[in-house]
Amino acid sequence: MRLYLTALKPTDSVTDGFLPAARALGCEVTILTDRPERHPHAVACDVRDPRALIDAIEQLGRPDAIFSNSDHLQAETALAASYFGLPGKDWRACVAAKNKFLMRRKLLEAGIEQVRSVRLAPGDPVPEGLPYPVVLKPREGVASEDVLLVERDLAGAVAEVRKRRQGEALVVEEYLEGPLRTLETLGDGSEVRVLGGFETTLGALPYFVEERLDWAPPQDAGREHVLGALRALGAGFGACHTEYVLTAGGPRVIEVNYRVVGDHCDFLLGDVLRVPLFEWILRVHLGERLPAMPSAAGHGSAVSLVADRAGTIKEAPGSEFEVRGDVRVWHRPLRDVGDVVSLTHTNRDYLGVIRAVGPDRARVDAAVEEYRAARPWVIE
Repeated sequence: MRLYLTALKPTDSVTDGFLPAARALGCEVTILTDRPERHPHAVACDVRDPRALIDAIEQLGRPDAIFSNSDHLQAETALAASYFGLPGKDWRACVAAKNKFLMRRKLLEAGIEQVRSVRLAPGDPVPEGLPYPVVLKPREGVASEDVLLVERDLAGAVAEVRKRRQGEALVVEEYLEGPLRTLETLGDGSEVRVLGGFETTLGALPYFVEERLDWAPPQDAGREHVLGALRALGAGFGACHTEYVLTAGGPRVIEVNYRVVGDHCDFLLGDVLRVPLFEWILRVHLGERLPAMPSAAGHGSAVSLVADRAGTIKEAPGSEFEVRGDVRVWHRPLRDVGDVVSLTHTNRDYLGVIRAVGPDRARVDAAVEEYRAARPWVIE
């Protein structure tokens, strides 16, 4: 079986997740990327252009599957898969999920939910009279970059973000207050199954940095609302990671990420469910049906170690796995000793990630705190 994987920069999800899974399934893998120097044995291709992608694949050899885990390449990859008659996502759903303004419009038109949202193209005047607080975000942003809670002076906030994002559209929408949750789903083209969900802990406002995700099976109301939203968007194939808020007026979608959950929670999801998650995702792209869904085993947490100051990293734990009592703990460094840290108030401030799985939350929490105390990150 021949699998083409489209990618931009290298990620742990691909390097340590999808590539080993593809080998386990007996696939011959070709990585197509615009950064071939950063991927071993990759083929150079303008992966942001579906025409170039289709042309490169036709030249290299007919595929059995075309897949991407990149936020930025879902529509292009879906178009290529469709061209070759392969299982894949609807490119229109990929566009609507990625574009936060289009997502709001689709959900409004379908009668799923109504959230105030205004699109600001480059040069558009900032609207007056919007009720505060509001959230300002890039229309197609990632990693919480330039996402801000604005309680006054929207014009000033827009001007600051536009300095960093010249030529990009922004979105202003109402602030949705309440507990933040995720729903993790996987579809094979015939049905969509819920894998589970997480409770998200954010850092201090006005920024929206995700500091921790804890396993939290979704309640019926949130589950059904999100599944209805995904149906309205047409997001029913492959992995999907949806963030939503349990507001006083009911669940409201924050964003739909049409790929598997990131920041090492994909590995955590597989650990908690005790399944080869990356293989499952690739299997549906190879045309297979979903297997029976297991129940979760205990509790899992992914704790992002966020820099609290600027400076140089003097000490840091390495990539480690250890067992603390009946809790399994993994640490994955994302920065190196000697790196200079500049605070951005985004997910780019992560130093490392601790992943832990155990019988219950109390024991997982204790193991995480013990590890952090024994293996500190030192910034001076």
